[in-house]
Amino acid sequence: MRHAAGPLCSVDLSTQTAGEDDIDDVLESFIGGRGVGTKLVHDRVPFDADPLGPDNRLVLAAGPMQQSRMSFTGRASLTGVSPLTDGLVSSNAGGFLSRHLVGTGYGAIEFTGAADELLAVHVRPDGVEFEPVPNLEKAEVPEVTDYADERWGLDPEQLICIGPAGENEVRFASVMTTESRAFGRGGLGAVMGAKNLKVVTFEGDAAPDVEIEFPADAMDVHREAATSDHVMKRQGTTAGTDYANAVEAFPTRYFSEREFEGVEGINGDAVESKKYKKGTCSQCAFACKLPTKDEERGVETEGPEFETVMAFGSNCAVDDIVDVMKSNELCDRYGVDTISCGDTIAAYLMANDEFGNVELIHELVEKIAFREGVGDLLAEGTHRAHGELGVHDWTVKGMEFPAHDGRHLHGQGLSFATSNRGADHMYSSFYAVEYPYVDKSKAMDANGLGGKPERLVEKENHNAVLDSGVVCKFSRDFIDEETLASLLDTDYDHLQQIGNDIVTLERHFNNQRGFDRGDDTLPYDIPGFPSALSEYYGLRGWSEDGVVPASAVGGGEETTPADD
Repeated sequence: MRHAAGPLCSVDLSTQTAGEDDIDDVLESFIGGRGVGTKLVHDRVPFDADPLGPDNRLVLAAGPMQQSRMSFTGRASLTGVSPLTDGLVSSNAGGFLSRHLVGTGYGAIEFTGAADELLAVHVRPDGVEFEPVPNLEKAEVPEVTDYADERWGLDPEQLICIGPAGENEVRFASVMTTESRAFGRGGLGAVMGAKNLKVVTFEGDAAPDVEIEFPADAMDVHREAATSDHVMKRQGTTAGTDYANAVEAFPTRYFSEREFEGVEGINGDAVESKKYKKGTCSQCAFACKLPTKDEERGVETEGPEFETVMAFGSNCAVDDIVDVMKSNELCDRYGVDTISCGDTIAAYLMANDEFGNVELIHELVEKIAFREGVGDLLAEGTHRAHGELGVHDWTVKGMEFPAHDGRHLHGQGLSFATSNRGADHMYSSFYAVEYPYVDKSKAMDANGLGGKPERLVEKENHNAVLDSGVVCKFSRDFIDEETLASLLDTDYDHLQQIGNDIVTLERHFNNQRGFDRGDDTLPYDIPGFPSALSEYYGLRGWSEDGVVPASAVGGGEETTPADD
């Protein structure tokens, strides 16, 4: 099986030292990316670690596909314990970082401990250097990238960093790379902030210890991506906005409605009208990114993507795409997840009858990033703030919802509940089966849960493998099961088992932190949900309470969740 190569670079921020560990056995078993990050965090982070404490670790990893020249491979994965959900979370980001990461020669890089002062860490093939950067305190992401250019001669694609939100431990702070690409979900930017880690740079073109050869399938995928006339090349993920709205799967006014009357002002056509050039990730000929600007109002950003259009558009009752672009720009500048930020602001707007107040929305993004005034409450996220706001808690495991409303897409609703990350649509991408965005032979009716638990297990396992490869999930029209198996030089059943092992390790870690069936819930009812959830647990080999047997992770006795 093809897998990532190289040692683990272990960076201790408390002592400002770094060392190397052999992780060949982990790489061989878990491919790279999310799989390797999950295994390392599961085995090296105490089950009772404070997400914002020094015992938490951040593991950054690419995968074997980053040694290819294939489209859909410009991504890397970041894993740790989430300050938003209190469980294990992996987030991945596109852009141009991944091949610089691989160029250091390491199979993965972990950060542990916490520094006494704000640091930059420089990772190179010949070692790691630590540099105090007190001058970057409160610096916004563009200021950090400008400094990296001026002082170190490095491009934005050669670093990860946090903005003010990360330093202020906003629970949904992002880790940013290539200036506008985010490791967004789960608040790992707050973990960097708690560790006093402002920026990490990656230099060097170290030849990997293992040169990976790829089959002809890789170039076939690349060729098809280059020649395809796909709507996402023009409108990115916003291409499906009108359809989601038409089938009432488009959350509106803090989830109180599912269809937005102002959709034409924020749909794919609206975004495309502001797109001024092509945008892509490393080596990718599909080029689905969305560099946009409005010269009249002085707004320039990358995006917004569909989820941001929902969170800062329909969910806040905003029908002007330039206003949504501005919200997107602010989130990238301060380093916050657009979905959690937009939804939490929507909750505040509902509580104060201020839907559509664009000036207030933009003001709140800044207040959240700096924890000023009411921003200090909202920086805690919807789950922790909803009681004081007097609104319903629209989260799963503390994570705010994306679009693809589960009240219409019932399998996606079940997926939100079972996801170890919380309400994350990319954990299984089940929405694609139900709209459907896949071939009719693989589609399922949106309503009802019959037959869906088994399909959900397969989809979760599949996406865990993509996140370990690391391969973009929007490759679904170009990479089928057979092609993925060929690319990773194994059979698809083996990949399904690896995906299952990753999901099981995540669940086991969360079980030890107190998670069980009571956390696999939704803020709305779906007919047949309890029995479908039990069926899902049975297919996974877990208990009726959603607990992983110790034997499934190499133990001898049944484990029970830790006390809260």
